[in-house]
Amino acid sequence: MGAREVGRVVALWRYPVKSMAAEALESVDVGWHGFAGDRRWAFVRGDVPRSGFPWLTIRENAALLQYVPSFVDEGRPDTSRTVVRTPSGEELDVVDPALAASLGEGVRVIKQNRGVFDAMPLSLITTQAVAGVGEDLDPQRFRPNLLVEAAGGGAVPENEWVGSVLRIGGLVMRCDQRDERCVVVNVDPATGVRDPAVLRTIARERSTCLGVYGSTVQPGRVAVGDPVFLDS
Repeated sequence: MGAREVGRVVALWRYPVKSMAAEALESVDVGWHGFAGDRRWAFVRGDVPRSGFPWLTIRENAALLQYVPSFVDEGRPDTSRTVVRTPSGEELDVVDPALAASLGEGVRVIKQNRGVFDAMPLSLITTQAVAGVGEDLDPQRFRPNLLVEAAGGGAVPENEWVGSVLRIGGLVMRCDQRDERCVVVNVDPATGVRDPAVLRTIARERSTCLGVYGSTVQPGRVAVGDPVFLDS
């Protein structure tokens, strides 16, 4: 059997700095390590140097969402200088010590060309899955790379894609596993206000999982509006 269309891309996001604001994209090159430029920078907490998870994230500091990173050379994000607009409106290079100092004592920045990912380099969620948790929820709570409007029914259509391959524009990606959620989803990306009911709902109704993690099978370019095909 051939591929069948299961949805369409309605939004693309990358995160130049882990846990800071997202960058909305109309199109992007996707390589073996995810979206070009995605999560190439991260800040490390000064109080946990030996931790297995040393990153400073929204869990510890929801104000990170008010820091807006961007690439100076948009065409070459992997080699471009990265700047961050702070909540006060000041623009600082991501490696400027003043930026790290504004985030807490002992905080420092690192760069990882393969990206600083919690699990896998690609994350996808459907509009149906988000609406099932709350009609008015911003999908950005879930920090996806790809937001897909599924063509069929089902409360969480992407669960049926786990273990399968999706073809999206020039990208071929495998859906490897469901995305187990943490308290980050409680934080409203616009206001920083926490609502514990969000994670409680996902835990109760979706076994704490929403969306899927994936990996690249064939690098390529994707764009908003691209159809999503499931190999079958």
